[in-house]
Amino acid sequence: MKPNKKTKLLILGSGPAGYTAAIYATRANLNPILVTGNNIGGQLTQTFNIENWPGNFPNITGQKLMDQLHNHAKYFSTNIISDTIIKIINFKKSPFIVEGNLFTYICNSIIIATGSYPKFLGLDSEKKFIGKGLSSCAVCDGFLYRNKTVAVIGGGNSAVEEALYLSTITSKVHLIHRKNTFNAEKILLKKLKLILKNKKIILHTPYIVKEILGNNTGITGIKIYSIYDKNIKIIPIYGLFILIGTIPNSSLFKNILKMDKNGYILINNDKLNSLNFTQTSIPGIFAAGDVIDNNYRQAITSAATGCMAALDVQKFLNKM
Repeated sequence: MKPNKKTKLLILGSGPAGYTAAIYATRANLNPILVTGNNIGGQLTQTFNIENWPGNFPNITGQKLMDQLHNHAKYFSTNIISDTIIKIINFKKSPFIVEGNLFTYICNSIIIATGSYPKFLGLDSEKKFIGKGLSSCAVCDGFLYRNKTVAVIGGGNSAVEEALYLSTITSKVHLIHRKNTFNAEKILLKKLKLILKNKKIILHTPYIVKEILGNNTGITGIKIYSIYDKNIKIIPIYGLFILIGTIPNSSLFKNILKMDKNGYILINNDKLNSLNFTQTSIPGIFAAGDVIDNNYRQAITSAATGCMAALDVQKFLNKM
């Protein structure tokens, strides 16, 4: 049997929501345990440059920001354990019991802040090249393609940010989007427009990827298809970065907690005057961050819901 860890509050996840919840909960003397999961720091660690975190942090990297949040939580003596939850033993009522790789956790309340993970295209040819030229993180893998040609798929903030970053280290970036308009912030689109002038980034809109081409050594190109005029292009590339959105990391809680059709955990956000804004369908279990958010998906909104969840937990435990 695995050794037990008992706590008033168990926080699952080490992104902005999880660390913020830990800071607030520890300051309230709840002595929480934070279980990091297998993606310590969350998706933000893959972001090269953050300009919209309040507090005058110009050009801070995602990894640096998450390191600061981690250190802030440690400053208040948060018990942070590098473990991953693999099984739900009891979610019916408090005390709740979950099993990790290292420990079994017994707690009176839980904050789920497990975040999300990248979507992929779903092509048969895609599976062949994961780790062989296909990536969802330019900060992680961009250096492999220094002075080479790469492609980025997507039209949101992440896709434009990654294309801008890659344009500084590669010879050329093909940015492919299925629409004629981008969802990215105006300031990013302004930067993109400047880079387009020197042809370091080449736009292909509205196009979708039909096939990833390559051999045993890796990707050699992509075949893209125009939604507008059915034109087909074959673009030689060495690396492909797919940034088309995320999927909530909620599969562990399927058929246990109420979720929407996309797998985002539902909270009581229709009751703005409720003391349990972040409570899930089970009293005592709360959720925050990207695992509940299919709309804003910003680091600051994740942190905000982490704060809210910690405050909701305090009220819940006080009632107990």
